[in-house]
Amino acid sequence: MSVISQVFSNMYQDSVSLMQISANISKQPGIEQASVVMGTQTNLAQLADAGLGQDIKAGPNDLIIAVKGDEAACKEAMALARELLSSKPQEAATDGVFAPNLVSLDMALERHPDINLALISVPGDYAAAEAIKALQLDMNVMLFSDNVSLAQEKQIKTLAHVKNRLVMGPDCGTAIINGMPLGFANVVKRGAIGVVGASGTGVQEVTCRVDHLGAGISQALGTGGHDLHEEIGGISMLHGLNMLAGDPDTQVIVLISKPPARAVAERILEQASACGKPVVVNFLGADAADIARDRVFPATTLAEAAGKAVALLDGRPSVTAFGEIIRPEQCHALPATRTDIRGVFAGGTFCYESQLICQQQGFHAASNTPVTGNKKPDDVWRSSGHTLIDMGDDDYTRGKPHPMIDPTLRNQRIAAELSDPQTAVLLFDLVLGYGAAAEPAAELLEILAQHPRDQRPLLVAHVCGTEADPQQRSRQIDALRQAGVVIAECNAQAALWASQIARIQAEKKGEK
Repeated sequence: MSVISQVFSNMYQDSVSLMQISANISKQPGIEQASVVMGTQTNLAQLADAGLGQDIKAGPNDLIIAVKGDEAACKEAMALARELLSSKPQEAATDGVFAPNLVSLDMALERHPDINLALISVPGDYAAAEAIKALQLDMNVMLFSDNVSLAQEKQIKTLAHVKNRLVMGPDCGTAIINGMPLGFANVVKRGAIGVVGASGTGVQEVTCRVDHLGAGISQALGTGGHDLHEEIGGISMLHGLNMLAGDPDTQVIVLISKPPARAVAERILEQASACGKPVVVNFLGADAADIARDRVFPATTLAEAAGKAVALLDGRPSVTAFGEIIRPEQCHALPATRTDIRGVFAGGTFCYESQLICQQQGFHAASNTPVTGNKKPDDVWRSSGHTLIDMGDDDYTRGKPHPMIDPTLRNQRIAAELSDPQTAVLLFDLVLGYGAAAEPAAELLEILAQHPRDQRPLLVAHVCGTEADPQQRSRQIDALRQAGVVIAECNAQAALWASQIARIQAEKKGEK
């Protein structure tokens, strides 16, 4: 086993590009692990922890390629990484988006004075300073970077409030601005529903569901996951809500978040009620009675939020029922010893929502990102009992690409759950769109083919995406169905079905 690394001085690349290159070279034959990162202290420590180099000398503007595997394979992977880096496109500007050949925000603004949004994706140690520079230049900011402290976030957003600018993030992975998907977003129809969300995959689910129901999106604004903490105060959600309230192209607004701090929730709901437009609010896990206000409509699931928004737009009743249920005969072949719900998610909000629904159905599950009332597993790498895992959490992504970019680690966890004789139902998501894997189902189908259908648990999946996405939703669904996977229309329906299977199995076991 060999470990090879190379440092490229003053060669900055954004994190999404580096994750995609890491994913590409990791798949090469003979490679056990690979990482392409910038030389921050955090990244250097993670490389050392992963056994990819103890004494690498690099600075934060230096790029590092590190690979582990067979010696010949390492050399080939290193050559491929260099080729991918050198072949990155540097085209001229198109449709208002400019190639990254400008070395500063000032230079970009000087060359293109109409720019009013900066997308920042630099290591967290430097992200706050870049965001402040952009705000001082009167730009709005999408801050893709994570590892920004709450104190820095407060500083950034306080300045944005003073300058009447929007900050999406830190750790904002999804937005749709004037029809253009940014980060991990989907290709959806333009329309009159505006979204402000503190959850990337939550925004994806709502925007895609709106698209499925025949309506469209005016704007989808992310806030970052910490915006509704008491310390931040919901500054970005309040600003986004105000922007959509004043937008003539937006007729209905949807707000999405995990439960905010109580004082923050009250402030947001008060402004929502007074904004002059109907507002659908999905604070995951919150009591609907605590949300309802004049012209504010609570939704208990992401799918219901989308359905209510479309109904309000069309002036018709909302359809919130999930339709078909799991029937006992579908579990006939499962032995009574298979009792557990196992969930493996790329989307953190999908894992969160699934835990809530399983709880409502009487099933408490262990999770590395537990909701109130659930516990963390003793070992995040091994399931026991009902277990729902967010594979996009830091437990699994340190030094590795996110599973939406490279589903390898997620697929390995799915294989382990398939092999566990306690698993009754395996619940998982497939997230499509820009930034996501080109063929997210391909390797998974190979794994499923290794497990005969009559010897494996039931498989229930939800595909978050649209027909216009590069991966085409119907094509992914058809492939999964042919492999014996039951496909739900939304994440909430998938979790409900998984609970129904677990209940049937529990009843079956009780009869013995």
